[in-house]
Amino acid sequence: MARVYNFSAGPSMLPLEALKKAQAELLDYEGSGQSVMEMSHRSKVFDGIIKDAEKLMREIMNIPDNYKVLFLQGGASSQFAAIPMNFMNKNNKADYIETGVWAKKAFQEAKRYGNARVIASSADKTYSYIPKVTKEDIDPEADYVYYCMNNTIYGTKYPYIPETGDVPLIADISSCFLSEPLDVTKFAVVYGGAQKNIAPAGLTVVIVREDMLGNAMDITPTMFNYKIHADNDSLYNTPPCFTIYMCKLVLEWIKDMGGLEAVKENNIKKAKLLYDFFEESKMFKSVIPEEDRSLMNIPFVTGNEELDAKFVKESTAAGFINLKGHRTTGGMRASVYNAMPIEGVEKLVEFMKKFEAENA
Repeated sequence: MARVYNFSAGPSMLPLEALKKAQAELLDYEGSGQSVMEMSHRSKVFDGIIKDAEKLMREIMNIPDNYKVLFLQGGASSQFAAIPMNFMNKNNKADYIETGVWAKKAFQEAKRYGNARVIASSADKTYSYIPKVTKEDIDPEADYVYYCMNNTIYGTKYPYIPETGDVPLIADISSCFLSEPLDVTKFAVVYGGAQKNIAPAGLTVVIVREDMLGNAMDITPTMFNYKIHADNDSLYNTPPCFTIYMCKLVLEWIKDMGGLEAVKENNIKKAKLLYDFFEESKMFKSVIPEEDRSLMNIPFVTGNEELDAKFVKESTAAGFINLKGHRTTGGMRASVYNAMPIEGVEKLVEFMKKFEAENA
């Protein structure tokens, strides 16, 4: 079996160990005589799966008991509306930090439900850096402050957690979820789509502090009301059962690796291979300031669009797929999520050196 190295920004690679276990259990999950894809979400068997997934998530992320872990249908973009409807409910105000397309979309959606404002933005330089934010920038009457921690398209990551005082902090962590330890207690809510580091597409995980629940706007659809999902243990309706099962397998893999400290160490090594190469290369360059660089999403360019296109074509043929940059940025982007083995990055660097020598 020949597997490619998939550098997609999402859906992304899954751990081979998790895929093999799913393959072995596909037709008969733990002697139940059925696939997880076939079983009732009300069955005792699936109840065990979703409870194990939550238990592992709590253990690995050190999530306190006063936070709810919700396994919800669909993509993270649905939360752009759910968040203001659930939380912009006292003063009808919210502060947003705009660091990329997804933060911008979240802000634009929030404006439909109240007085949302941008308190910092890096749009002036195509979101290629992280804007500085201090507590003085924040409206003390805001119902929350919102930001996107890691920017998938542009390859930036917040190097610190913004200090918001008594104003609840909400973070979209989709593309850095489970990539390193995170102090959940610094946040009122964190959430992310599964298709980067957690599971296949179709699942969003929302971790919400209990005191934030129960004050949704009257216009909030039932399916967007976090308290309803929390009160029903993510089983108010049929959840994405197989995706939650895959989430459980990925969490088992992370635990076996040694937890998030070990994951972070591995991710630093992979990113360093690429960033160090960009420093020595005369052809390939990083476009992000060193202090704002992501460990997960690493954009780079040659400075020549024709050469970029040639590199993408030849790297794809060599088994390094989905390196083409986002349509809004051009160039290339290597997404090196948890499941990308270090040898995949090593071989990519070798290929880049060869390409540079042949096209100097």
